[in-house]
Amino acid sequence: MISNDNDPELNGKYLGTISSDFIKICDNLKEASYQVRKRGFSEYPIFPISKDEQPIGQLFLSNKEKPIDWNYYITYLDEFIQRKLIQEEALEQFKATYKDPDEFCCLFVVDETFTNFLYIPYPNE
Repeated sequence: MISNDNDPELNGKYLGTISSDFIKICDNLKEASYQVRKRGFSEYPIFPISKDEQPIGQLFLSNKEKPIDWNYYITYLDEFIQRKLIQEEALEQFKATYKDPDEFCCLFVVDETFTNFLYIPYPNE
């Protein structure tokens, strides 16, 4: 099962580059999250990120087009269930630990042998 907590391994290895990107694009991510919820697609928007192409979600922001280290994709909880990345029996746990999408961005880090969720708070306005 995929953990839903911010992992210490993730923090040490990835947080610097992810945070650097996040400052540049957090407004785009926050607006996209809002639109996903407002339009009724899902209450659980998720942004998979990777350095290379990956199959989860639709490409939202590319590191080839913007000065960022990661590619940002956009999807929501249903795709994770369909792909069996989150099992039905873990669904309630995921929903219970999913942080407020108005305050936190739910990233899903995909990098070689490491995958995990990461919640980053949006900067205060």
